[in-house]
Amino acid sequence: MRRLVVISGKSKIITTFAAIVFALTSIHLAAKAHIASLQREQAQLEQSAIKQPSAVTQDAQSAPRHPAAQLLASPAIANQKVTAPEARPKQSTAAPAAIDHSADPAQKRQVIISIADRQLAVIDHGQVLKTYPIAVGARGTPSPDGDFVIINHAKDPVYRHGDKEIAPGKDNPLGTRWMGLSLKGYGIHGTNVQSSVGKAVSHGCFRMRKQDVEELYTLVQVGDTVMVRRERDSMIAKVFAAPTTTQPAVTLAAAAQGSDAQVPAAATTTTVETTEQ
Repeated sequence: MRRLVVISGKSKIITTFAAIVFALTSIHLAAKAHIASLQREQAQLEQSAIKQPSAVTQDAQSAPRHPAAQLLASPAIANQKVTAPEARPKQSTAAPAAIDHSADPAQKRQVIISIADRQLAVIDHGQVLKTYPIAVGARGTPSPDGDFVIINHAKDPVYRHGDKEIAPGKDNPLGTRWMGLSLKGYGIHGTNVQSSVGKAVSHGCFRMRKQDVEELYTLVQVGDTVMVRRERDSMIAKVFAAPTTTQPAVTLAAAAQGSDAQVPAAATTTTVETTEQ
């Protein structure tokens, strides 16, 4: 009787253990099947995404490529460096601007020369600052008239005309100062013949006495305009009017504000080739 009870108890334990094992096995198999199903679904989604690109990707592919991107994509120059336009030096194609004294307060002085009066005046902000007697060109070698620019200065210049050259000194036809005009060979200068000032005896240049030319040299600078007039018009008459206690203001002609000649950087020349002989 006891044996039957023991056997019956063991059978129940075995049956219970088998049921537990079966249940665990079923749960494991079900979980494994579920995981496999999820993996298949994920794989299908990935394949679908590869076959059908997103709208953002399509827009990016269909959008026109930037020239720089096309340049880099070219096989022939893919390894070359590309310089951005901003990095390239800017080149100015504009012609040098003519001198405009109205834009520069520091340059308001102008020189007015009257061939008829044989005088030279310095104008400062519309006022006659100083007048000087000058020698002008002779009948056979007249002085030019027009609008010019002072393009160089020279103290104690070396005179040169053709093969003739004279060092600074009492025999130098240019005297102690030279102010070259934008017409080659012509200028305002001193002289070694002081008595010639006030007469029409030069070879086209404008001669001044030693003291006067040295003073004028300090009053004007490279870039200042020089108006030369052969006839005595109303403007010339006002500039060279008889001196009074109050000098009248002078309104210069528009042509006096500049010249077509371009002015180089200021330089001191020591050798001057001139029309003077």
